[in-house]
Amino acid sequence: MNDREKDIRAFLSDTEWRSAVRSPLAGDASTRRYERLVGDHGSIVLMDAPPDAEAPTCPDGATAKERLALGYNAIACLAGPDSGPFVAVSDWLYALGLSAPQIVAADLSKGLLLLEDLGDGLYTEMINNGADEELLYRAALDALVHLHSQSVPRHLQVRGRAEMALKAYDALALQAEADLLIDWYWPLVFGQDPDETVREEYQQIWHSLTVKMAQDQSVLVLRDYHAQNLLWLPDRTGIKRVGLIDFQDAVLGSPAYDLVSLLEDARRDVPQDLASQMLDYYVRQRLQTDPSFDEEAFRSAYALFGAQRNAKIVGIFARLCVRDGKPNYLDLLPRVWRYLDSDLAHPALISLKSWFDTHLSAQVRHSVPAYRA
Repeated sequence: MNDREKDIRAFLSDTEWRSAVRSPLAGDASTRRYERLVGDHGSIVLMDAPPDAEAPTCPDGATAKERLALGYNAIACLAGPDSGPFVAVSDWLYALGLSAPQIVAADLSKGLLLLEDLGDGLYTEMINNGADEELLYRAALDALVHLHSQSVPRHLQVRGRAEMALKAYDALALQAEADLLIDWYWPLVFGQDPDETVREEYQQIWHSLTVKMAQDQSVLVLRDYHAQNLLWLPDRTGIKRVGLIDFQDAVLGSPAYDLVSLLEDARRDVPQDLASQMLDYYVRQRLQTDPSFDEEAFRSAYALFGAQRNAKIVGIFARLCVRDGKPNYLDLLPRVWRYLDSDLAHPALISLKSWFDTHLSAQVRHSVPAYRA
């Protein structure tokens, strides 16, 4: 028995789940691990997030220089190894009437949580098995509209700790994410780092965009709002039918970001006509509930955040291949490039489109890079 297993058993020994049968659940691309526990009281989910498995998160009030020194998690405002943000955000979402899992027990010092079991009805699987795709997506948008209608506090309470300041999706974080494409995808494709002039041009274009994008901090951005992180709960009603997971990296930012995450899904094809219908549906709902909602500005932001998110994902998938030995992520790249090309067609992105057309041809963008470990 390793030390981590000893920690888990000690954690469970103080709960009614100490004798439950444990079985692994599918994980994600992070260092977190999940198990389902089944016992006399039903089922529950164990989140195992080792507190020393990643670089540290961004401390409250950290300067840009301090974040750069701490590493990528701090730069991009990711929770990293800290489970506190997940607990704080989950409690807040639950209080809003959304179906985030209730936190049953937590040992934040050990990175161990017991979560309400929301079942196995992932949107991806439900749709693949014949569920009404439009119904599920419309419900997911209703949940977003509800979330985006809330006044977001600047601090959230973390159980057993002081309050946690919500981070802003600022220009430094947005730029660092966009840079992943040139840091990881470029060397994978060309076998070497880009020329400094090429890199500087890319970064300067993004800097002019991210400064503008970071000005909107009006909503809580969950950051990974897509079909693989949403669960269909048909026994519930209204917005409660949408189960939410994987929101520990939530930040203050634009309402466009999570909509892009959902409708430009890197892991599954969202039919273009459905995506257009759902985008229009979201806009109509916001216009009805918020007289100050600016449709033109929102649609522009949708293209900007779409380009930024998809550039980030191209870089992340290349990194998962090269650094983490997961070349299967490269098979997803053609879909992400199709989304990115669509985003680049917006007039606000003419300079960025020109850079891509000059330095990463359509032939390069729409082929799967060859990789040998």
